[in-house]
Amino acid sequence: MLALLIISFAVTGITAYINYKVQDASYHESRFKRKETAVQESMEYFVNSRGGYIPQDSITIVFSDKICELADVHNMSISLFDLRGELLLSSAPADTIETTSSEPNIEYSIFKQLSTGYERAEVIRENEDHTYILAYWYFNDYSGKPIFITNVRYDKTEANTHELNEFLLELTYVYLGLFFGASLLAFFISNYITKSLQRIGKRMSNVRLGERNDPLEWESKDEIGALVEEYNHMLKKVEDNAAKLARSERESAWREMAKQVAHEIKNPLTPMKLRVQHLGRSWDDKVPDFDAKLKETIKSLIDQIDTLTNIANEFSNFAKMPKAKRTPLNLVELTRAAVELFENNEGVQVKFEDQTTDSVCVNADKDQLIRVLNNLIKNSIQAIPQDEEGKVRVRVKDYRGMALIEVEDNGTGIPKEQEEKIFVPNFTTKSTGTGLGLAMVKNIVEQAEGDIWFKTIVGRGTTFFVSLPLCEGHLDDVIT
Repeated sequence: MLALLIISFAVTGITAYINYKVQDASYHESRFKRKETAVQESMEYFVNSRGGYIPQDSITIVFSDKICELADVHNMSISLFDLRGELLLSSAPADTIETTSSEPNIEYSIFKQLSTGYERAEVIRENEDHTYILAYWYFNDYSGKPIFITNVRYDKTEANTHELNEFLLELTYVYLGLFFGASLLAFFISNYITKSLQRIGKRMSNVRLGERNDPLEWESKDEIGALVEEYNHMLKKVEDNAAKLARSERESAWREMAKQVAHEIKNPLTPMKLRVQHLGRSWDDKVPDFDAKLKETIKSLIDQIDTLTNIANEFSNFAKMPKAKRTPLNLVELTRAAVELFENNEGVQVKFEDQTTDSVCVNADKDQLIRVLNNLIKNSIQAIPQDEEGKVRVRVKDYRGMALIEVEDNGTGIPKEQEEKIFVPNFTTKSTGTGLGLAMVKNIVEQAEGDIWFKTIVGRGTTFFVSLPLCEGHLDDVIT
């Protein structure tokens, strides 16, 4: 609205200026002729009142006051010249009189026009910022005989500028009033609209999927009311779809979990069944070393049962993660202690490197953070082929105002097609295991308000990164 007002003001001003320029010539020409005629008639009346004739030697004395009076009335300069074109008398200063040389004479071309039968001669002159119209004519006595030459000079620039400025000033006042009025109107309208939209936006930002969200209320049946109504309709649809999606995801997760549990349980059950069947045949055949076979079978069954127990415990830990008890921890010492458990691992060299500038304190659950370190180090060791000299490097660094743990190995790396699934539950790149380790690690790190990611090169190795926020407080009071 304000921009339209400013544009219209500019267009109106430019149009007015151009219009004034176009009409200026005709307007001032007619205005000048009216003034010229009035001066001419006044001088004729003045001469007629004195008998209709004035001697040449009396012109200066007779008209000295009269031309000044007429010049003031009509706001023009008036000059009188003798019949030879020499100046007799003027209402204007001598330096402003139109001359062709240092002598105050009428210009030859004008004098020639008058002397060859023209009743009137006119010329336009420009001087600095002013434009003048000059007219010359013979003034005759009662018998029609020329007495002297009359000259009037009209400054059309002054009148033009004055009227144009006056018009533009009035137009400015009108548009200033409109501008301030429109500003107030725009202020109240925009406040009304934006306040309503801000209110709606705030409510929209508080929408939480999976939770109950109250619909918006709007009394007016205006455009915002239609928007609110559509928002409430979409909110209900989103909540219904979110509930269906959550239910579908839960069912899908349980189906996948059930498949994985069944698969992991069937793996040890098959050799257990074969062992028991073989033991039964040995009993039937009365083999002489039955006692040894019985002990071997019992040991194998116990190992398989332990495997089943580990599978059950791992699924139980993932599905029922205990609530984290976050306390200040010395990350350097905690990581060093975790690495020491793997230093004597056969075939793989595990080393710890402290690259921090000072001791690092983080807020995390100690037991869960140890599980994270153990899992990452164990995965790195298992990723190294048995025929290669394994190297695992565990580092603690300062990282963008946070603490960073790096676990680097020289293993086989992770193929490109498997990178997106590496933290998905039940996904594993190994021939054994449940595929829950890295999913559990990601869950623990995110509960500690941290982040986990990795970089890998197939055939050269993988590095896992865990960033954790620093805690506030002194390290003398933390748990190591």
